Amino acid sequence: MTSYDQQKSTVELTLQREDLRMKTKYAIVFICIVALVIIEKESNILSRVSDRLIQRQMPQQQDFSNITQKGSLMALKMLLSRLSGTRRDSSNFSEEEEEEELDDSGTYSYAGGRKHVLLLATTRTGSSFVGEFFNQHGENMFYLFEPLWHVERMLTPAAEANNGTLLSGIYRDVLQGLFLCDFSPLEKFISPPPQDHVTPSLFRRESSLSLCEERVCSPVIRDVFERYRCKSRRCGPLNLTLASESCLSKQHHAIKTVRVHQLDTLQPLVEDPRLDIKVIQLVRDPRAILASRMVAFSSKYHTWKAWAQNGQVPEDDEEVKRLKGNCDHIRMSAEVGLSQPHWLRNRYMLVRYEDIALYPMQKAEEMYKFAGIPFSSLAREWILRNTQTTQKASGIYSTQKNSSEQAEKWRFTIPFTLAQVVQRVCGPTMKLFGYRFVNDEMTLTNKSISLLEDRLFN
Repeated sequence: MTSYDQQKSTVELTLQREDLRMKTKYAIVFICIVALVIIEKESNILSRVSDRLIQRQMPQQQDFSNITQKGSLMALKMLLSRLSGTRRDSSNFSEEEEEEELDDSGTYSYAGGRKHVLLLATTRTGSSFVGEFFNQHGENMFYLFEPLWHVERMLTPAAEANNGTLLSGIYRDVLQGLFLCDFSPLEKFISPPPQDHVTPSLFRRESSLSLCEERVCSPVIRDVFERYRCKSRRCGPLNLTLASESCLSKQHHAIKTVRVHQLDTLQPLVEDPRLDIKVIQLVRDPRAILASRMVAFSSKYHTWKAWAQNGQVPEDDEEVKRLKGNCDHIRMSAEVGLSQPHWLRNRYMLVRYEDIALYPMQKAEEMYKFAGIPFSSLAREWILRNTQTTQKASGIYSTQKNSSEQAEKWRFTIPFTLAQVVQRVCGPTMKLFGYRFVNDEMTLTNKSISLLEDRLFN
């Protein structure tokens, strides 16, 4: 064979190899295109099915599946891009397609997306007042007031039998459903049971502007009594399907509760990738809490009133042990939050009621900033109107407070004997939150002496 024939054979072999490589490449491209078409068709089918089921299924599941489908489409597009020879930085691709960014903990935060605020407190800490900061945000906020009341009411006897473990898990699951706009977990605990997702019995419905807006306001039904009926407009029983749809339309969600006593039980909720939860724990001087409860829940505090009169307080009594248990739970939850474990990093904020009472606008702005939600003009106006009000309007259950006076009012109502008891059994909690002890009645009632230390918790 001549040298010419050898060169010709080599060229032909090279061309055959190149042709085979190109055929393989285009075959892969063709397969990817077919896969894209199939995924998009399945996505359309799933979307139509989801639309029909949305009133009964958890609404956010559709959103989550869409994210998964979108991720699959992104992966195929990246493969096609690389096969066609284009080079693209994967981090830039993620930012453009997903609008996500990594925070310091290495988990995704959704800048500008839906935020979920959980306001944790105990009774008589001013939580109803502080909850209004978010309730009054405006049309972009879906706010719920104490939805866990129904769970506690139905399961308290069983919960006491197993030391509250049962309640903690159920509270978490119900909160998860509500943040995802799914009311079905809560429906199981509403009594009497809702009929076709309609109930006249939702606890304190009127305390949520979202549940009384026009789109959720169903026609009045004759002879159906609704104890917690809306005050802003005349509505019939609450249609939970309409409430779910309203929830889905809101950009941000907030829930206020005094029934979660252990912050660490919420870890699975906070770590749910479908949610962007910020936890705000509201605390108050334990002496002020006791003084307020003795007024608000007078029938349940006969024993404390008797002790106040005779000056004798047996510290081994069950009432005193219960007070200590409450203080310990608050302190332990705060210690978990302030230690900033990985699952709570940048997701926990501790706020003292006294600081809010003294500086309501400043603290409200700080809470909004922490939550990643714009501080609306409507919320600002409500705070201005409701932090300087008359004594008549500042009832024990009112959300209208002369805030600076409220912060000190308890000092003139609690007997010094009872203040001493609280200091003994709740001492570690008071020290953690920066509440000063008093050694005599004169110091207790002297308003020129502050009982609040300057503290920065976050």
